[in-house]
Amino acid sequence: MRYFGFSAIAASALMLAACGGGEKAADTTATAAPAADTAAVAPAAAGSTATAAAGAVAAAPITGTIHDVKMIGDAQGYRFDPATITIKEGDGIRYTSVSGGPHDVAFDPALIPAAVKPQLSANMPNQMSDLAGPLLIQPNATYTISFAKIPAGTYEAHCTPHLAMNMKQAITVQ
Repeated sequence: MRYFGFSAIAASALMLAACGGGEKAADTTATAAPAADTAAVAPAAAGSTATAAAGAVAAAPITGTIHDVKMIGDAQGYRFDPATITIKEGDGIRYTSVSGGPHDVAFDPALIPAAVKPQLSANMPNQMSDLAGPLLIQPNATYTISFAKIPAGTYEAHCTPHLAMNMKQAITVQ
């Protein structure tokens, strides 16, 4: 009988811990993003966590084409498909984890010009760290980055878990 009493107390304590704690922020990770990926297509509004993290810069919504890039890990290696892409300012890139995950899209903060970094950061919702999107764990999970208000230039992206396997991408903004 003592065992059942202890189990009931432990279960009650777990339920209280799970339900307690007051208000919590909504979970915005993209580990199992819906097919539409609407949060990333229309970056966070002004005043959001993403905006605050980027300073006074507001996320700029995609105004052009959304380009699709696959993130693949298989017998041929780990790669972005395509590995090089040319887009216009205002376009977006939707990354889809196809196989070999988890994957993410990240930029080395030391390689991004200081004038570009705040806007690029604001345009990347749900960051895991500075200029690193969330881990996409499930197949077909997506993550979209806006390149609105990003000046012309070439930006090197990579997949953090597979950087040692040379999973890199060159993004040229015209």
